[in-house]
Amino acid sequence: MTELSPDCLDTRLLDEFQRDLPLVPRPFAAMADALGTTETDVLNRLQRLQDCGRISRVGATCRPNTAGASTLAALAIPEDRIEEVAAVVSAEPGVNHSYLREDRWNLWFVATAPSEPELAASLARIETASGLPVLSLPLVRPFNIDLGFRLRGPRQPLGLDRAPDMDVLREDDRPLMQALSNGLDLVPIPFAVLAERLGRDEPEVIVRIKALAEARILTRVGVIVRHRALGWAANAMVVWQLPEGAIEAAGRALSQVPGVTLCYQRRLVPGVWDWPLFCMIHARSREEAMEVLDRARALPELAGLPHKILFSTRCFKQRGALIEAA
Repeated sequence: MTELSPDCLDTRLLDEFQRDLPLVPRPFAAMADALGTTETDVLNRLQRLQDCGRISRVGATCRPNTAGASTLAALAIPEDRIEEVAAVVSAEPGVNHSYLREDRWNLWFVATAPSEPELAASLARIETASGLPVLSLPLVRPFNIDLGFRLRGPRQPLGLDRAPDMDVLREDDRPLMQALSNGLDLVPIPFAVLAERLGRDEPEVIVRIKALAEARILTRVGVIVRHRALGWAANAMVVWQLPEGAIEAAGRALSQVPGVTLCYQRRLVPGVWDWPLFCMIHARSREEAMEVLDRARALPELAGLPHKILFSTRCFKQRGALIEAA
């Protein structure tokens, strides 16, 4: 898939509304006003972008473990079994992203479930079906979990992740969050359609979405793009080995490096996985990704620390889910 033209209206649509979907009864008309076009044109463009795989949906991403349980997991698969085991993982309903990466732990996936026991059962099914142990690395602390970065112009730091206000979350928000993670209908009045589906009122649905977004329980509401399909094909997960007491300062510094698109701490598995600090770099080439990594390695907080780079080589599954992908 080729990159979009920098001056293309499609690019403006994606750049300006990855996290700023107007929370009004006719959001696509409001987007059209900002872009100098029509509501019908915006809807047609979004439908075309979705049909060709450049966006996954218009909706929301949710903070991990707010509307359910989630983890980043991995398998170490023998070369001759990759297709077979990747199919097993992709068939599990709670798996929403699955990538082959350059490491002994070569298949990485995000698994979600309504609860911790159901998540454990999902991972156990994968272990049983594959005959391989699953490495599960739940989130410990996020430094930036907002993957919505602009597609044109200089790379900018996305900023530190703000702690959510969990007091805002209500039990009846969970079906709304799940629906938003699946995506809005591309129709002129999507919130009215969503409200009817949930048996609620449109104004109340819009108010709840605003409240959840302001509380950072929804990490963003907007157009969710597929970066690989838009030319950002060099996807590198970099992991760092450092003591517990140094993680917070390093994570805060790392999350501010332009080009670092995600940054978080995950649980260690002593003797198996000793790399607690993760970051993601999305770039248009390996060379560009390595330039970002060089800036990260130059940070005083990370200078000289052991790290490894896991470039993704293949995407097996990518679909809407309750959290951002790794």
